[in-house]
Amino acid sequence: MANHLSSKKRIRRNGRRAMINRMRASRIRTHVRKVEEAITTGNKTHAEAAFHVAVPELMRGVNKGIIHRNKAARKISRLCARLKSLTR
Repeated sequence: MANHLSSKKRIRRNGRRAMINRMRASRIRTHVRKVEEAITTGNKTHAEAAFHVAVPELMRGVNKGIIHRNKAARKISRLCARLKSLTR
């Protein structure tokens, strides 16, 4: 157990930040899942709408340090490629 006031505060803060980070990561996964579900159903308009909502969420996750920028770029690229394949 921590003895210093600063270390006790750090433990409290770490718990709060971990909860917020979990919520943000879950939010990102939810938006990506919505795009994937719309793509699998073949509904292009819903897929595009969900994609345009998911991209800023992924970028926000990068800015907040939740996910790595290359992972976000990879996810966006792959979703975009799957979205383009719907038109064929």
